[in-house]
Amino acid sequence: MAGICPAASKANPVSCRLGAEPQMSGLSMNGDFIIGGIFSIHNYMRLDQNTYNTRPLQLQCSGSMDSRELRFARAMEFAIHEINNRTDLLPGITLGYEIHDSCAAVAMAIKVVFQLANSVDPVFNDSDSCSKYGAAAVTAVIGESGSTPSISMARILGLFGIPQVSPYATCACLSDKRQYPAFFRTIPSDHHQAAALARLVKHFGWTWIGAVRSDSDYGNNGMASFLKAAQEEGICVEYSEAYYRTQPRSKLERVANVIRRSTARVIVAFLASGDMRILLEELLRDPPRPLQWIGSETWITDPEFLRFNMCSGAVGFGVPRSVIPELWERSFSCSLKGKTGSSDGTRECDGSEHMHALQIPYTDTSQLRITNMVYKATYAIAHAIHGAICNDTQCDKTTKFILDQLKRVNFTMKNGFQVSFDSRGDPVAVYELINWQFKKDGALDFMTVGQYDSSKHRGQEFSMSRAINWVGGQVPASVCSESCLPGTRKAVQKGKPICCYDCIPCAEGEISNLTDSLDCVYCPPESWPNERRDTCLPKPVEFLSWDDTLSIILTAFSVAGAFMAVSVAAIFYKNRTSPIVRANNSELSFLLLFSLTLCFLCSLTFIGRPSEWSCMLRHTAFGITFVLCISCVLGKTIVVLMAFRATLPGSNVMKWFGPPQQRLSVLAFTLIQVLICILWLTISPPFPFKNFKHYKERIILECRLGSAIGFWAVLGYIGLLAFLCFILAFLARKLPDNFNEAKFITFSMLIFCAVWITFIPAYVSSPGKFTVAVEIFAILASSFGLIICIFAPKCFIIVFRPDQNTKKHLMGKVQSKAL
Repeated sequence: MAGICPAASKANPVSCRLGAEPQMSGLSMNGDFIIGGIFSIHNYMRLDQNTYNTRPLQLQCSGSMDSRELRFARAMEFAIHEINNRTDLLPGITLGYEIHDSCAAVAMAIKVVFQLANSVDPVFNDSDSCSKYGAAAVTAVIGESGSTPSISMARILGLFGIPQVSPYATCACLSDKRQYPAFFRTIPSDHHQAAALARLVKHFGWTWIGAVRSDSDYGNNGMASFLKAAQEEGICVEYSEAYYRTQPRSKLERVANVIRRSTARVIVAFLASGDMRILLEELLRDPPRPLQWIGSETWITDPEFLRFNMCSGAVGFGVPRSVIPELWERSFSCSLKGKTGSSDGTRECDGSEHMHALQIPYTDTSQLRITNMVYKATYAIAHAIHGAICNDTQCDKTTKFILDQLKRVNFTMKNGFQVSFDSRGDPVAVYELINWQFKKDGALDFMTVGQYDSSKHRGQEFSMSRAINWVGGQVPASVCSESCLPGTRKAVQKGKPICCYDCIPCAEGEISNLTDSLDCVYCPPESWPNERRDTCLPKPVEFLSWDDTLSIILTAFSVAGAFMAVSVAAIFYKNRTSPIVRANNSELSFLLLFSLTLCFLCSLTFIGRPSEWSCMLRHTAFGITFVLCISCVLGKTIVVLMAFRATLPGSNVMKWFGPPQQRLSVLAFTLIQVLICILWLTISPPFPFKNFKHYKERIILECRLGSAIGFWAVLGYIGLLAFLCFILAFLARKLPDNFNEAKFITFSMLIFCAVWITFIPAYVSSPGKFTVAVEIFAILASSFGLIICIFAPKCFIIVFRPDQNTKKHLMGKVQSKAL
């Protein structure tokens, strides 16, 4: 490799068009099968000024020489000589080559393609005829490095059926076999690189990035693939700018200013090396704040860019670094296989060898990445020829090489790399994750920190092997908006990408328990959000429980009322022979006191957690006991009327309403209410119900009426009896005082009716447990009204005025009233 025109071992003498200086227009060697090579050795192409007025025009290369592209050409030359020296691959067959400079220009690449395909090119024929290279067309072509010239080459070579194997053209468009049937490559398609870059950006939580690309097939197609993959990963792009090195400087300045003004701290650069170098030089004129650069494979492993310290911490995917065994052994005079005992005394390579020490620009293989792609491409063509013309023992050079044979290539190189092509002519995508890190001497260097392998299962392609040295010392944050905490949701800002949003608190009754939630969700009916609205808590269940203060007060009044009724009954029983007890129909009085005791106690059934049985019991017990109570009062009222009329001469009305009739009337009135309750419980009984509508933040556990008709029928019947009792008592209000219970019954019925008339609106409008409290209050108030109005005056006479509790006193009053 040290010589410019190395000798061939089993081929014809080399016809070399290279001088000792690094100027290259063509390099060739004859052989049984000729492989063409096209590389961008020089950066520019120009027209020969001496041919402006003649036809055809002469195309000449100019500008500086690209040492890396020259290294590619030397790698192809080296591989062919290596293959020719082997006895196991293409025995008896010599490979030749024709290597040309495309000057990084599509026009020159097309000229060379026609030259290689036709031997003599009638379109671009010039004084420097290609005919002296032989009449045979090339078997295959290696090149070009750029995607744009490769596209033009692939269209032409496809027409001739000549396979093209590119070591560096990554445009995903070249995978289309309908347009490029003869195109193959040993470098992965940008489709995989774009997916890997998007996965990398997502992995580190960057959702707000900038993007810049070369305004070429490579940059435009690669960036389009990346933007599509980024969108699928939920990544937003603040800007996407394009630039090509031949465009006006104003365009370059505009792109640089966009980068300087951007808020994104991460920038993905899908740029060719030449475009990237010009952009970085422009940014150095007025450096932006520190940026995290994400690079494509063209520049992320290019040593030329290590002088730009502003790119420290850059990460990107590059083609895996490799070693070409024989090149390494020749360069350092050692053996990778440890043949220390060989006759030539070759030492074993001990790992101290480093290609940096060679210091030869066009043979520098310290970053032997794309060079290995050329090496693989050359061997792929050799294996394809071997598969087409060779059997187990020999090779037939007269056999024609066919394109399909290249599709079946599958072998492992000496350096351990697998070579094969899928149906689209692409290899398996394997990348190294490269990070630019400072060495101890302060210089930047490439460090492999991870890998991406597309052959692995989805989600396992990306792996890290060591820590990344970030710009600023830690993973930079690059987001348009900070993450929305649980309890909030994202609301996209009008006119901006989806990554720019406001964090809106969840509405009442909603939660979000994840960071960056798009929507808040409603809690289940039995739950309610906590204060932070990031979780649902069980709603408190509200009912009139026994330990509630209001319940305790109502219970005390209920027990006191029942005790009062029992006490009155005891007083009446103790004084049952006294005139005032006997005069007030003691049987109905005791039955009324019994029913009042039940009325006071039935209010207790409304306290506590509602259940199926308690709901049925509370309403039926209330309805029946109150009807029993009002029936007794009604009976006493009728007795008062009948008793007064019985004192008139010739009246025998009491025989029609004696004790049997009184008992029967009370029983009849009560049985009607019992029948109503039975029908209610049979058809649609009350039941416990969780009310979620009255309060949003808590559950009201209540007894639903079941049949509203049944409930109002029970109340209506009680009201009917009370109204009838009130009318009769009102009619008896002018009877003699000593016999006159009517006026006390009138007062009690007035209280009773007032309480229950007031109860209806209060019952309907009271919320939650207060509905039950209102009902209990109505029961207790009406019960106290009855017991106080009817029995308090009599107990007062019995206990405090016993002198008035005599028959003489009662009869005297009656007579005086009668007179």
